[in-house]
Amino acid sequence: MGKKLLVTLLSAAMIMSLTACGSTEEETAGAQTAAQEENSAGAAEGAEESGEGTELSGSVTVYMPSPTDLNTAYIEGFEAKTGVKVELFEGTTGEIQARLEAEKDNPIADVVVLASWSDGLAMKETGQLMSYPEAENADKLYDGWVDEDSMLFGTSASALGVIYNTTLIESLDADWSDLADPQYQDMLAIPDPEKSGSCKDFLAGYMCATDNDWTAWEGMAANGMMVAGANKAALETVTTGEKAILVAGVDYNAYSNIEKGEPLAIYYPASGTVINPRPAMILNTSQNVENAKAFVDYLMSDEAQQMVAEAYLLPGRSDITCENRTNVADIPTFENLDWNVMMDNSGEIAAKLNELCQ
Repeated sequence: MGKKLLVTLLSAAMIMSLTACGSTEEETAGAQTAAQEENSAGAAEGAEESGEGTELSGSVTVYMPSPTDLNTAYIEGFEAKTGVKVELFEGTTGEIQARLEAEKDNPIADVVVLASWSDGLAMKETGQLMSYPEAENADKLYDGWVDEDSMLFGTSASALGVIYNTTLIESLDADWSDLADPQYQDMLAIPDPEKSGSCKDFLAGYMCATDNDWTAWEGMAANGMMVAGANKAALETVTTGEKAILVAGVDYNAYSNIEKGEPLAIYYPASGTVINPRPAMILNTSQNVENAKAFVDYLMSDEAQQMVAEAYLLPGRSDITCENRTNVADIPTFENLDWNVMMDNSGEIAAKLNELCQ
């Protein structure tokens, strides 16, 4: 009986010991799992705070206007930061619009940047754009450079001025209406507003500000003003001396050429001009939405905005200014512009200007 009791007691002790070990292992494993989950959550939170987020891959197709050097810098910076390959089409606003129209049954682009805010609004009106309210740094853009539905982001801008050849004219500060004076006969050129989105928006803004007063433009047309192609070609006519004055020329081209030593000067007429935000937009047909959002975010980053400033464009962010050109605060602008009215009328106004100058 004593041996049987001893065996029974030893068996009970072994069972209790095994049970205790099992509980300890389960508790330890549970603690380890909890710790791992906490560490993973902490790492994810840290990655989110540092802007790393979801890892990106693949490609994004972007359609953008010049300048080429800026586009190259954008692409190199974005690809280095994200590993995403950028497929670029570069052209004028008109060329980009024509390509989008040709591809409408088989959309290719993910992100489109135009040199015309009103053309961006027209794309929004026809339901082509995707809203992106979470866009990084959008709150730092100038007032009015993001639409109310977070579809257009003015990440850069140009202003329209008068550019003249200093070997032909020593100094000039004529207002728009003054250029209708016969003393400027055969001296004037203007970009084709049906090819240059910036010039088209300027003319629409001028008409909006002056209640459709065509007097100055009729006078300039009577002076033999030449419609000289898109922005680059139009500036070339003044750089070479074929014409002395470029009316409604985009300013960043002038600043860039002046830096290169060309005999040019630029000013903004006292009665005002149009500062034209260049909208970056995500198409609602994008096949690479996360990459497209990342690209738009990048355009508003510190790095990319500094690239904009170095390219003689106006940065979209109000906290970043230029040292190599006139800044937004120092450019006189037309008051009370209505971009929706300008959008509705810009095409008709551009066509009328071209008819006057034929």
